[in-house]
Amino acid sequence: MGVKLYYTTVTASREVKSQQAEVMRILESKSIQYELIDISVGGEVRDEMRSKAGNPTAVPPQIFNEDQYCGNYDMFSDAVEEDKVQQFLKMAC
Repeated sequence: MGVKLYYTTVTASREVKSQQAEVMRILESKSIQYELIDISVGGEVRDEMRSKAGNPTAVPPQIFNEDQYCGNYDMFSDAVEEDKVQQFLKMAC
């Protein structure tokens, strides 16, 4: 599996919930398979996400292709607006 979406099932933030749902909806609408990785299962998973993203304060959703960082919600949203989701996800066109 290539695309990985780090998300959380435990958050009080409506913004995070909304952003996660939007990323999933768009990926599904484009028939892009992805793996969900829930950071709420433990601090080590959250730390792994932050380390891979190169940001010690990164919050979900964070998107990767395997271990290669693609970006966060804002970056994904920009790619959707520019119709460059495949490039954003570092997928062959």
